[in-house]
Amino acid sequence: MSGILTYVLHYEGEFNKNSLGAVSEAARLAGEIGAEAHAVVVGENVSDDLAKSLGRYGATKVWRATAPEGLAQPVVDVMAKLVQENGYDYLLFGGGLLGFEIGAGAAARLGGGVTMEVTEVQAKDGKLVAQRPILQDSAVVEVGYREGAPAVIIGRLNAFEVTESGSGDAEIADVDVELSPWSTKAKMRTRGEQRGADVNIEDADLLVGGGRGLGKAEGFQELAEPLATALGGAVAATRAVVDAGWYPYAAQIGQTGKTVAPKLYLALGISGAIQHKVGMQSSENIVAINKDQNAPIFEFADLGVVGDLHKIVPKLTEAIKARKG
Repeated sequence: MSGILTYVLHYEGEFNKNSLGAVSEAARLAGEIGAEAHAVVVGENVSDDLAKSLGRYGATKVWRATAPEGLAQPVVDVMAKLVQENGYDYLLFGGGLLGFEIGAGAAARLGGGVTMEVTEVQAKDGKLVAQRPILQDSAVVEVGYREGAPAVIIGRLNAFEVTESGSGDAEIADVDVELSPWSTKAKMRTRGEQRGADVNIEDADLLVGGGRGLGKAEGFQELAEPLATALGGAVAATRAVVDAGWYPYAAQIGQTGKTVAPKLYLALGISGAIQHKVGMQSSENIVAINKDQNAPIFEFADLGVVGDLHKIVPKLTEAIKARKG
């Protein structure tokens, strides 16, 4: 069969946002190439209700396998069997380290081509073509795939929008897989996700990013955090800031950090170097406050304010509080 297969990560009864984005994207693309979008959930005691709910995002069928969840190799075993028995043409993953590891493992196992950090997928002449930035996001290339082996497409974090396009519950099919000997060598002892804050910056709709223009570590507590609290959002930071020990690495945005796509990104004292830009350029609205009128961030910001953020931010925070209160 020609179709698209996605892996859906779950934890404590909830699906990962990027995985749901991949399911939504697979459903959209399947409709354009005349195929079906199926999903895989791996774990122990995955309920029928949880698996069926993927139908809301466009998956028509959900394969359910009992195997260790959160480890890459067991999932590779499951997906490899499904591809070999059902002939899927495409494997689509949301962003994240586990998706990268599973996707690369599946490509190696099945002899398929793999593209990582994909920002957009299009259907052309009945086939999928992936787009990904190269050369520090200074150019974009299109990647096509040869027939005969599955194409593995791994999105950048938050690249695929979560949409509930389905009309009902998905069909559930249990699959039995004999795990490879090496797939049982690792054991999940403790699962911990470093957030650095109560709010996951990858999922936040409102983000206040802080750079060296805040002047010192206390600038986050005195300026960025109060503003984020007033907005109901979270705080992020640049690499230079976290390297200096001003804020936790879990909050870092950029080429070596996390990729975000909030509805509003408010940049405080951030120059806008290319390494930071690649992590937040997908934000719907970008507002920058910087005293340097020649800062690169003003080139791609929707609104730029040239001035002293130490004077502007406290007044902005109080104005927001007054407006909301």
